[in-house]
Parts: sequence; structure tokens; C-alpha cells
Amino acid sequence: MGPLHGVKIVEFTGIGPAPLAATMLADMGATVIRIDRVAPADVGVPMAEEHEFTHRNRSVIKLDLKNPDAIAAVLRLIDTADGLIEGFRPGVMERLGLGPEVCLARNPKLAYGRVTGWGQTGPLAQAAGHDLNYIALTGALHAIGREGQKPTPPLNLVGDYGGGALYLVTGLLAAIISARGTGPGAGQGQVVDAAMVDGVLSLMTPIYAMQAGGRMGSGGRGTNQLDSGAHYYEVYECADGEYISIASIEQKFYADLLHRLGIDAADMPAQRDPSGWPQWKRRLEPIFKSRTRDEWCQMLEGTDVCFAPVLSMQEAHAHPHNQAREAFIEVGHHRQPAPAPRFSRTTLDKPLPPGAVSPRQALTAWGLDEAGMAGLLAE
Repeated sequence: MGPLHGVKIVEFTGIGPAPLAATMLADMGATVIRIDRVAPADVGVPMAEEHEFTHRNRSVIKLDLKNPDAIAAVLRLIDTADGLIEGFRPGVMERLGLGPEVCLARNPKLAYGRVTGWGQTGPLAQAAGHDLNYIALTGALHAIGREGQKPTPPLNLVGDYGGGALYLVTGLLAAIISARGTGPGAGQGQVVDAAMVDGVLSLMTPIYAMQAGGRMGSGGRGTNQLDSGAHYYEVYECADGEYISIASIEQKFYADLLHRLGIDAADMPAQRDPSGWPQWKRRLEPIFKSRTRDEWCQMLEGTDVCFAPVLSMQEAHAHPHNQAREAFIEVGHHRQPAPAPRFSRTTLDKPLPPGAVSPRQALTAWGLDEAGMAGLLAE
């Protein structure tokens, strides 16, 4: 059933962080109803619904939100919802008649979740943008990449999903707990302004701390301990063209690495001396290139060297550790990542594929009777 069994979320279809946040909540047991557009949105290359893994575990109701009857139907859902997710540009929900003032007046306990790139306020609030733009403004993009090369886009993991979806989920759950609690905010909902620029900056707090403490150096990207500068925190090519990762930061783990590689470091620079890192890389690169990735796995995997093979998305599911933890599952005949995190008492149900939950099932779980469902289903 999941720890969020009984929690009800209205999700307005969006891209990037909004659907992943809704998926996480649904995976943890929340009843989520997704309100979709009647006409498809322009979000690049379209995918078949069965491949939209972030649409799993919930029902969809298609509504024309320019129709007053559709707005009235949505408001009936919001009346008894615990939370709402929307990722439109600021002001869109207000123009539809579904803004926070309207919804909170009808449902004072509602956690009204808004996820955007720039936030609800500020000079850029109305500007279009995507993950890459948001992480560019925070210092994160500038810090990612190798020395002498331009910044490297880290997929859209940092802005959309790390700084967006995860902070939206955290904010929504905090607001729901607050509304249900006994403290000063008991019985009162609120708006959660989950801006990706804010979330990414929050994620960057430890990195900014390193900079403040002088641990980032002045050499720019690709010259520091965690960004490919250090020889002991690096990716190395193997004899077969595959790659392995080494992260022997602690001195005892670094000593274990040198011991297993048979290296006498007496004539080499100290581990933490940045000026010696290029020299160390020139020594390590041919060593790691002398064996295949599988041979290095046999030698180093499971040790305290802090080692892992660099697996492709086609390979990851087959690794024994991922198999032992059932980190991938089959949903609707498609392999995909399993829900996370895991709970000791409330075991999560296996997710249902997109389209497997009918609108009638979702509305029944919502608590609406036949009369209450009639308008929504007709619409």
C-alpha cells in the first residue's frame, strides 16, 4: 500500500520535474489523478504512452481547461485533495481560475505545489527556459566538466530532477504534514514554490562550502578533487575500450588501491598534492589500460578501493548487485527503475503501467460516489 496510502494528489500534466514528482508520490502509495490536455503539448519528439515511465501508477483524465464545466470538475477533485502539482508558467493557473487563492479558499488544508525553473517571482519568472539554463545560473554548470573544456551538460538530472522534482516532493510532504499537525500551521495549507534554481543552489550548498574553505582551488573546472582533477577520483579507460571508476579519497582506501596495483609511491607526489595529480594520472592510465573492465572487476570489485565499473544503461540491470536488490522491475513489459526509497514496514506495491488505472477506479479511490463521478467521466 505504501506509506502515503490515503494521500490524494491532483497533478496537472507537465514535463520534466512535475511528472517525476507525481510518480514518486504514487509509487509510495498516494492516489494521484493526472489532469491532461485534450490537445497534445509540444514537448519535442513524442513517445508512446507505454514508454512514459513517469506516467505510471495513476489515472489520467483529459479536460479542456478553457471550459468552465471542466474547471468546476477539477475543483471538485481539489476540494478533498491533500496536494496539487502544477508546472506552468507563473500566472497560468490563476488565469484558468485554479490559482492558489481559489483552491485554498475551497480547501484550506491543500498543499499547492508549484514547480518552475526560475520561481514564482523575480525578473526571469516569466521567461522560458530549461534545465540547462537553470543550472547555468547557479554556478553548477560552470563547475561541471574537464580542465580546458567547456562546461558539460549533466543530462537534465541536476535541474529538472534533483533541484526540481525532489524539492517539490519534499516541500509537498512538509506542507501536508504541517496541515495535518497540531502546531501553529495545523489545518492550514500553503503554496510550495519549488524553483529549480533554488533547489540546485540548495544542492550546491556543500560545494559552495568547499569553495569558501579553500578546497576548490583556483584552477577552475576539472582541477579539483571531485570534478576529475584528482587521479584518485577519476574514470579510466580499460584495454577493451570500456571504463572503470576509482574514488579512493580516504587515505586508507588510497593505500589499498596502491597496494593492489603494486605501486610504490615513494618517488611520487603526495596523494593530496594537486601539482602532482597530472603526474599520477600519467602513471595510472597505462596500468588501467593493461586489463579489460571485467578483469578489473574481478580484481577490485567489492574491495575498499572504492571501485565500480562504468556501465551503460543497457548493462546496468544485469549487474549482480542491482539484481540482488531488484533495482529494476518489469512494468507493462518494459524494464525500468524500481520505486525508491524502500521502507521496512510498508512495502511498496509493484507500479502499474500508464493507462492501467481507469478514471473510474481512480475516482472511486478518491472517494467520489457515482453522482460525483458522472460529471468528471462525461467531461
